[in-house]
Amino acid sequence: EQLPQALSNWRPTVIVNGSAGVASSDRETPTTNTDEDTTPVSADITLSQPVFRGFRTQAETRRANANIAAARADLLSVEQQVLFDAVTAHADVVREQAVLDLNVNNVRVLERQLEATQDRFDVGELTRTDVAQAEARLARAIADRIDAEDSLANAIADYKAVVGIEPVNLQPAAEPANLLPNNRAAAISTAIANNPDVVASEFREQSAAEDVDLVNGELLPSISVDATASRQDEVSGRDVEQDRASLTANLRVPLYQSGSVSSRVRQAKQVASQRLLELIDARREAERAAGDAWESLAASRGRVASFSAQIRAQEIALEGVTQEQQVGSRTILDVLDAEQELLDARVGLVRAERDAVFDSHDLLTTIGRLTAQDLALPVEIYDFNANFDAVRGRIFGTDILGE
Repeated sequence: EQLPQALSNWRPTVIVNGSAGVASSDRETPTTNTDEDTTPVSADITLSQPVFRGFRTQAETRRANANIAAARADLLSVEQQVLFDAVTAHADVVREQAVLDLNVNNVRVLERQLEATQDRFDVGELTRTDVAQAEARLARAIADRIDAEDSLANAIADYKAVVGIEPVNLQPAAEPANLLPNNRAAAISTAIANNPDVVASEFREQSAAEDVDLVNGELLPSISVDATASRQDEVSGRDVEQDRASLTANLRVPLYQSGSVSSRVRQAKQVASQRLLELIDARREAERAAGDAWESLAASRGRVASFSAQIRAQEIALEGVTQEQQVGSRTILDVLDAEQELLDARVGLVRAERDAVFDSHDLLTTIGRLTAQDLALPVEIYDFNANFDAVRGRIFGTDILGE
């Protein structure tokens, strides 16, 4: 709405004034005595057309366009944050569910391990120490499962708070590889050019610069043209009618305004300087965030590869330790340790995969591409121009779009 407000300064204003009433007069002179009752009626219409406003209309129009563009960037920033919160909540639920499943399975394995150990103890093949070690490891596994259940409940609550519904059969998310930059330098350059916070800062800096011109225009002359037509009936006396029309050009030249306008110009210049520094800071922050996000994603991908390799090796190691324990060259503790190391590796992989999803979408956020349109989501994309086009040239009416 700031743009039609600015554009309205190109258009005229029309005002109608009217009055009606009754009047009574009693005039006495040495020779006459006049008693007169009248019903005076008057009406006039005035049209005022601005011609020159010290370039303020142009500056105000440019400022409005800059503010609109900044608000659109702010909207994209909020949209990205909403989607990023949803991605994070989704990834957290998937991670905690996977960790719980691993811990539940670990409890089952250790329960079977304890039963087998107890049976071998009963026949004298193992010692009481072996049984105690199996019991201790099972108790730890149960505690880990309880912690995993609590973490999953918290993740589900966070998901519902963000998305608005309970998570049902969530599948692991993948990295949006087709949207990600190819290298760190590309990530930084894209973030500086496309990050919504940077874009918003650029347009706020433009708006502040236009504010300087807008206030400075108050120091310049202004020109307007006024046209007036009026009709009066019985205003100056009974049966007296009067019609008037005028067309005037008005020149207003400010000479001294008590210093207030000059102070506001200086203030606007200081704000413009502030907005420029904020723009520089936004660009630096975008550069830092893009670099950090790229490095975090690279590290997460590296951890995924490392944990995958560890799992493959640990599965082989567990099988070998188990066979060696059965022939007496390894102890129950060795088997329990191998099983725990395999569990830790699997949990580490689950968490690394979650971090990779998180970091990839975090990188998308820094480069300004975590939007419904960029992600090709099956939703109705918000049209920036719909409301803008509806009000841009509107000169009548107070209803808003959608009423």
